[in-house]
Amino acid sequence: MIEWYTYLQLAIAVAAGLLCLALGLAGRKPTDLSMGATLLVEVLLIVQLVVAIVAPFAGNEATGSVLEFYTYLISAILLPLGGGVWALIERSRWSTVILGLINLSVAVMLYRMLQIWTVQGV
Repeated sequence: MIEWYTYLQLAIAVAAGLLCLALGLAGRKPTDLSMGATLLVEVLLIVQLVVAIVAPFAGNEATGSVLEFYTYLISAILLPLGGGVWALIERSRWSTVILGLINLSVAVMLYRMLQIWTVQGV
């Protein structure tokens, strides 16, 4: 993992989560804004997957469990996809709230992935 990129992802995931929560609690159904914010989080996660695959070849190896790291990463990638599909099917204000919760959950998972990659065994 690249530390600065992970912190960028964290900031965007938290901002997207708070935005979607605010929109949902204000009664707004999923729109391009809430879906776009979730899509941005998803794209950043896919780039993180590529970085995590390439990083060990560049000498940046995980200090913790690689299996645990990839379990978190794949789960984090699947969350926005599932939430986005559900928000398109169930177009209610609660779909937008769920998108917010998903984005915040991804932020927590990203922080844990950073811990697994850099802190374990030190």
